[in-house]
Amino acid sequence: MRLSFVLIAAAMGAAAGAADSYQTNVNTIIARLDKTIIGQPVTMPAHPTVIFSTSTFAPGARTGVHKHLYPHYVCVQSGTLTIVGTEVGKEFPIKAGTCFVEMLDKWHYGINKGSEPVVTLVVDQVPAGMAKNSVAKIP
Repeated sequence: MRLSFVLIAAAMGAAAGAADSYQTNVNTIIARLDKTIIGQPVTMPAHPTVIFSTSTFAPGARTGVHKHLYPHYVCVQSGTLTIVGTEVGKEFPIKAGTCFVEMLDKWHYGINKGSEPVVTLVVDQVPAGMAKNSVAKIP
């Protein structure tokens, strides 16, 4: 019995030593958000489907006027994306390295006013079965 304990302790020590030889993962929080860019609380639908996507805006490119009914998280990876809140009357220039939550249920659009492409990573949380998280404004 004593020999078994010694063997187990030795094995655990060897495993711990082996684990120390690996590089550790470095996790850096880049944003912790609970409000949209206009101060609305972030809430999500029950049992959401999570949609990941990327967008690339050439210089001068823009989306149509639209609104999001559910959380729409955006991380700008390069360039500066400007969100124009047509309903709130305010512009929000968002630089590379910044993450934000777009306004909920308010008309807006995104535009690249710069000279280099804008690349974004987008995460949406929508009710199950919903294909996308935007409603286009019909002129």
